Amino acid sequence: MFNLLMFNVDWPSGRVTVPMGRMFEYTDDHITEQFREGGDPLLDRLIELPCLFCEEGTTDETAYVGQINRARIVGRDVSLEISIDAEVPPLQNSMIHANRAELHMPHDFEFSRNHWAIKDVDLYRFLLRNVRPRRQRPTVFQIPEHENIEPTLASAMMPFDAGFNAVYDAIRQAADNAGLRCRRADDIWENAAIIQDVVALIDRSRIVVCDCSGRNPNVFYEAGIAHTLGREVILITQSEHDIPFDLRHLRYIRYHNNGEGRAALTQALQARMQTLLGH
Repeated sequence: MFNLLMFNVDWPSGRVTVPMGRMFEYTDDHITEQFREGGDPLLDRLIELPCLFCEEGTTDETAYVGQINRARIVGRDVSLEISIDAEVPPLQNSMIHANRAELHMPHDFEFSRNHWAIKDVDLYRFLLRNVRPRRQRPTVFQIPEHENIEPTLASAMMPFDAGFNAVYDAIRQAADNAGLRCRRADDIWENAAIIQDVVALIDRSRIVVCDCSGRNPNVFYEAGIAHTLGREVILITQSEHDIPFDLRHLRYIRYHNNGEGRAALTQALQARMQTLLGH
């Protein structure tokens, strides 16, 4: 069995409060009887079960697997201290919805109402069958065992040259207009080797913009990493001759590095990002 908690709260914070009146909804009566006595929930028994922590929705909402460490009744609410299982990657509601029958969630109503249910399903066995398997990892740089894409993160791969600063500003403006935040590797300093910072940024990104202007070998290498990791890649360039032969079958955005050209680049990038995001 497992606890299904569907509430629009900040699960990663580790401390949440949910209303008692929503407990045992969408739970079979014979299961409810096992976890309630005299009308009150048996919290000590409930916290022994693994948990699926969700927000309402059926698309790209993030869900987590974890445990309730402590639960206490405060008035008409239940105050919870929770922990998220670091060995299980964050899930998306779209995957849960696609497998809802297997999780004993046959009704779409469960994805649009805050509630706490108990399901007679082995949650970890379900995860072993349905969560993406561990990926083979490289030795030149490190990537996490499970990917963890930040849904609002975009990154820019471009030469470390002051002449590209205004171009980066145009890219960042496009991302901001599309509801994303954009970073490039020199914005961060997390590891001793800069390649590790670059790869970590690509791996977390929803969209990667690669500026091929000047045929910079680092940018080509980074574009290859982004493609290999399955990221959405947008190629831009000041000259079509700078697009490598192996990438010419892909769409790219050509721009002029002046005020008018960078403004047009922002508009084109914003449109492309919104298309990729499904806006």
